[in-house]
Amino acid sequence: MSLTTTPRPGDIPATGHPPTPSAPAGLDHCPFWPTYGPPVVQFVRGDGTELWDSAGKRYLDFLSGLAVVSLGHAHPEVAAALADQAATLLHVSNLFATVPGAEVALTLDRLAGGGGQVFFCNSGAEANEAAIKLARRWGGYGRHVVVSAYGSFHGRTLATLHATGQPAKHEAFQPLPEGFRHAAWNDLDALEAAIDPTVAAILLESVQGEGGVNPADVEFFRGARALCDERQLLMIVDEVQTGLGRTGQWFGYQHYDVQPDVVTMAKALGNGVPIGACWAKREVAAAMRPGDHATTFGGQPLAAAAARVVLAVMEREDVPSRATRAGALLSAKLEQLPQVATVRGLGLLLAAELVPGLDAKVVADAALAAGLVVNAVTANSLRFAPPLLVSDAELDEGVAILAAVLAQAEETQHATPGSADA
Repeated sequence: MSLTTTPRPGDIPATGHPPTPSAPAGLDHCPFWPTYGPPVVQFVRGDGTELWDSAGKRYLDFLSGLAVVSLGHAHPEVAAALADQAATLLHVSNLFATVPGAEVALTLDRLAGGGGQVFFCNSGAEANEAAIKLARRWGGYGRHVVVSAYGSFHGRTLATLHATGQPAKHEAFQPLPEGFRHAAWNDLDALEAAIDPTVAAILLESVQGEGGVNPADVEFFRGARALCDERQLLMIVDEVQTGLGRTGQWFGYQHYDVQPDVVTMAKALGNGVPIGACWAKREVAAAMRPGDHATTFGGQPLAAAAARVVLAVMEREDVPSRATRAGALLSAKLEQLPQVATVRGLGLLLAAELVPGLDAKVVADAALAAGLVVNAVTANSLRFAPPLLVSDAELDEGVAILAAVLAQAEETQHATPGSADA
C-alpha cells in the first residue's frame, strides 16, 4: 500500500513544462526542474528600477527580485566592487581569513545593535538553518524545539520547511525533521501555550512576507521577547525579507523596541549576489565550537565585497528613511485606487488587498504584460517591494500602469457571464 498520495516519479510528465524562453531553438523540453512554473518573460538587462526583456520591452520592477535588489539593478558601485574583487581574489575557503568579510560582519553587528558575532552563508534558508542549529546547541540535549508562527516562511530546506508555518507545503515531503511547533500569528496566548521544557527558541518574522505581508502586532512581538526572557529561550528574528532598510528601519524588529538574541538576513545584503548571515549575541554564539557548522562559500571574498559596498551605499543613502518616505507615498497612491480595499505592510514592503472578485494572480499577470513587475502574495493581494532608491516619478508611473490594469480587470469581471453585474 502506498504511504503517500503524491505522484510517483513515473506519474509525472517528463517534460515538466514547456521550454523556457532561453532554451535553444527546437528543444522539446525545459532544461530546468519544474519548480517555478513556465517562465513567460526572459529578462536580459536592468538599470535601477528598470528591466528589459529579450524582445527589448521595458518594465518597472516593483518586486526587486523578491526584495533582493534594494539598490536597484546593475548598481555601478556594486558592479565595480565585483569586478575589482574578481580580478583580485575569489575564494580560499573559511580555513583562512580574507579582507572584506570582517568589515561586513562588524557593520552588520553595529546595525543590529552591537555585542554580537556573525556567521556568513549563501541564502536566507541557510541563515535560518544556522540559527536552528545554534538554538539546539545552546539549548542542549532535550531542549531543542523551535516554535514559529502559522503563516510564516523560513525556507525550503527540510528543517526550515518544517519551521515554516504552512502545513500545505509540508505534506509532499513528510516525514520532516522533528523539533518544530507552530502557534497562531499575533496570538500571544497561543504562543505561550506552545512552550514547554523542550523548547529552546521562538522564531518569528517582524513582517510575514510570504504569508501575505502581515506585520506583527506590537503587543505580540514585545510579548514574545518577554516570554523568551521569562522562560530563558532564544528569540530568533527572521529578517531575510525585511532586513537592511526595507521596512523603514535597518531591521524590522527595531519598530518594536526589542532586541533579539539571533537575527537572520540575506536577500538585500548582496543586492543580487548570493550571501546570507546569521547574527547572534556573543554569549549565544559562544555555544558553537569549531566543526559544529560550516559552509563552503559562506562569506567568500566576492560575495563579501558586494555586501561591503551595498552596506556603504545603504548607509550613505539612508535607505531606512527613503523606504519610510517612499512607502508612505506608494501606500497613499494605492489606497486611492477604487479596486484596492486596503494596504498593509511597513516601509517599502507592502501588500494591496483587492476588492472582492478580483484575482491577484490574474492582475499580476496583466500588470507584467503592461510592463510592471509585482506578484500575487495571496489570492487577493499584490505584493510591492520596489528598490529602496525608487524615484517619485517611477512610483507615479507604476501606479498609473496598475490603475489601468485594475480598471480593465474590473471591467472584464463585470462583463463575465454569471457575474453579479453581467
